[in-house]
Amino acid sequence: MMEDSFISNPPKASPMIQLFYYPSNASMAPHVLLREIGAPFELRLVDKDQNEHKSADYLKLNPNGLIPVLVDGDLVLYECAAICLHLADTHPEAKLAPALGTPARAQMYKWLIWMTNTLQATLLGYFYPDRAVNPGNTEGAAQVKAQAEAKVASLLEQLDAQLASSGGPWLLGADYSLTDAYALMLCRWTRNMARPARSYAHIGPYLQRLLERPAVKEMLAVEQLPQPWI
Repeated sequence: MMEDSFISNPPKASPMIQLFYYPSNASMAPHVLLREIGAPFELRLVDKDQNEHKSADYLKLNPNGLIPVLVDGDLVLYECAAICLHLADTHPEAKLAPALGTPARAQMYKWLIWMTNTLQATLLGYFYPDRAVNPGNTEGAAQVKAQAEAKVASLLEQLDAQLASSGGPWLLGADYSLTDAYALMLCRWTRNMARPARSYAHIGPYLQRLLERPAVKEMLAVEQLPQPWI
């Protein structure tokens, strides 16, 4: 693995997979998966504090100005869930997804899409409530944030129930999958809420199991994330 900054080295052709990331951002799940796979890759830091994700060069990669982006040869891919699926499909030896056409694969699709379309979307309302109200409407933004946090709590109850019934240590059961990396990322984002994911009976031990995985330890070290991690 190599790490490079975006601003000092603009996008360039590379035979190595490149992940454009920012610490603790939506790039966390694909970052973990790349380390689970073990293939060479290059990290490209996109400094949000310097507004690099809105720069002309970055917008050529993702016109939405969002992180992450994965560059794999001639393929430029954005949307975190799509990147995770691509990594699983192109590295079947890593066994990050159940076999095609199986009920387990269908369950993986369900939980991945639930996480990105339902839980993650609600979390965005918590972190960016001002986007849902008129400029300067601080009271309205506070209401949006409170409602989002309450909804997140109910969604985490669904996740906790799935872990209680999965029949194994991971979200889909006995086998680790890309959904576990995605769940770790979203659960981390709740760490400062009144009822964080770690406080749930089954999610808490699950997150501890995830933290023991070497790929997760490597990601945390490289992204230099402070505790609490979850």
